[in-house]
Amino acid sequence: MKLRYSARTDVGKKREINEDSYGPESLEGQATELGYVMVMCDGMGGHASGEVASSMAVENILSCYYEDPRDDRPEALRSAFTTANQRIFAHGRGTMGTTGVAALFFQNHAYIANVGDSRAYIIHKGRIHQISRDHSYVSEQVAAGLLTPEQARNSMVRNIITRALGYQEDVRVDLFKVPLNVDDIILLSSDGMHGAIEDDEIAQIINELPLDEAAQRLIDLSNERGGVDNITVTLAQVLELDPDFTTRRLEPINEEEVDTEPDLSAHLAGPAIETVNPADPSPSEPPAHLQSSVPTAKAPSNRAVLEGERPGSRLGLLLAGLVLLILVAVGYLLIAPEQARSIFGGLGSFAATATATASPAPTETASPTPSPTEAASPTPSPTEAAIPTAPATAPSSVPTDATAIAPEPSELPTDGDASLPSVPIPNPIERNRSNQEAGDS
Repeated sequence: MKLRYSARTDVGKKREINEDSYGPESLEGQATELGYVMVMCDGMGGHASGEVASSMAVENILSCYYEDPRDDRPEALRSAFTTANQRIFAHGRGTMGTTGVAALFFQNHAYIANVGDSRAYIIHKGRIHQISRDHSYVSEQVAAGLLTPEQARNSMVRNIITRALGYQEDVRVDLFKVPLNVDDIILLSSDGMHGAIEDDEIAQIINELPLDEAAQRLIDLSNERGGVDNITVTLAQVLELDPDFTTRRLEPINEEEVDTEPDLSAHLAGPAIETVNPADPSPSEPPAHLQSSVPTAKAPSNRAVLEGERPGSRLGLLLAGLVLLILVAVGYLLIAPEQARSIFGGLGSFAATATATASPAPTETASPTPSPTEAASPTPSPTEAAIPTAPATAPSSVPTDATAIAPEPSELPTDGDASLPSVPIPNPIERNRSNQEAGDS
């Protein structure tokens, strides 16, 4: 194949450091028998040294691909991504990360490898189609029908991506295959560009301007619309196909029979894009990138990365909430034990009162006449003498039913800790009788 190549990058209007990287500077010198490769990476400002991660990714993807001698060149590209991920992770131990998207031009096909929310497009017969699939939280919500594209664009969580190079020791790499025709253009871009410019506008600029001017115009327009993030654009136009592979049979998604040079613009609204050995099962519905191109929200460079590569299930959220509640309770016990005991004691008293209320009341019986032994006034112990007693009352007012004068739960000590020593409280009946005799004497 013969290609025309152009690439531009810009720091934008809001950032001080350009964390985007791309490569190569030129396709000249690449081993044509192994295909041409161009790469674009967007480092994450939310993690330390995002610019280091993106430059390491570009360098390692290119070097590892051309050092791999295997015949399966698409798998060599996927392997280059996984190796780059391992080296970035080893360097930063998960403290740095980057997106990554690459295009391999081999045997009249483009193979797109992708991790993160940087994108790969094809402009085929003047129409633009997104090849890659965004690994972002809002993109998955749109694909599941939970958000509209407009809601995704304005979402507060649009900066969360679900995959990145260097964030974890292992990473899943998407790989897509699309047949090429003369004048087809492959575009790789960071979200600083495709987040500011609509897909139809991108296609119009590329169709109307030469490749170099189109790349620069996309940069300029992104800056005119705020330039809130780093901006990178890489373009490659097919000038000639490899004659050894021009008599191929194209394989559309639904395996329909097609001519050697078909017009695929009506087929699934674009060229036949295939997923090469998907790392995870495909959804039951066609993925969003095979339908009309839907731009997601522009994500700032300080994006966050989810720990898992898919949104948490409801069960996971419930368990996380339960763990958080337990941690809060334990922390409260450690910081304010007295208040915690009081709360738990109150809950215990409430439970006891509820139980007593629910129990049937016993039948009231006549109060027994105290025996002579009970009538004798015992000598109070030193502990009992230290406790203030109620004023003496007339004999007729002394109740004979201990249950009737038992103190309410609210009159008992409120620290609620049964393990702590408590001061003995004399029997109410005996204490009242002592007071009565004291009054008589």
